[in-house]
Amino acid sequence: MSQSERSALIVVDVQNGFTSGGNLAVAHAEQIIPTINQLAQHFDNIILTQDWHPENHISFVENHPDHQAYDMIQLDYGMQVLWPSHCVQGTQDAEFHPDLDIPTAQMIIRKGFHSQIDSYSAFMEADHKTTTGLAGYLKERGIDTVYIVGIATDFCVAWTAMDAAKLGFKTFVISDATKAIDLQGSLQHAWQEMLAVGVKRVVANQILNVEKPQ
Repeated sequence: MSQSERSALIVVDVQNGFTSGGNLAVAHAEQIIPTINQLAQHFDNIILTQDWHPENHISFVENHPDHQAYDMIQLDYGMQVLWPSHCVQGTQDAEFHPDLDIPTAQMIIRKGFHSQIDSYSAFMEADHKTTTGLAGYLKERGIDTVYIVGIATDFCVAWTAMDAAKLGFKTFVISDATKAIDLQGSLQHAWQEMLAVGVKRVVANQILNVEKPQ
């Protein structure tokens, strides 16, 4: 099995909800989409993730009348940021951004669909017990290396990367193909946490300048 067959690109949450005009827009997030499309041409294996929340999701501030957006609350699985309602199942906000052009993606992992648990990571929900099945899928296909891009660097990208590393995958985050929310220093904190568990930071040109990722 060649190295390229053992590598996968995970494209995290490139959805209308997280780009300009979305309900939880990350500044300039759509600027990374051409780079992501370009990177995708260098991978045989590609997985897309999609935030897919019910309207009554526990992380939505609208469902907590006594709180403001971005407040932190204690839930039974830990601390939870209260987000504006976003990426509600079946809405335009939840659709992939129209500029995302990756027809070769083989799998879409939908996450955050359990109303009582948030889910940033593509591998594991926020209780750190409920799995999405992605690790098993990758391992069954003989994939041992993942490259992660998308939105947002400091939440869904970081949690996906940290879980991948903890699950034994060689894990790279392509930093210039991600965009961050950066809530009260969360970007710097996320990079510190990612690097501490063995995630490697690379840039797109390191992939684009070779025929297949090494």
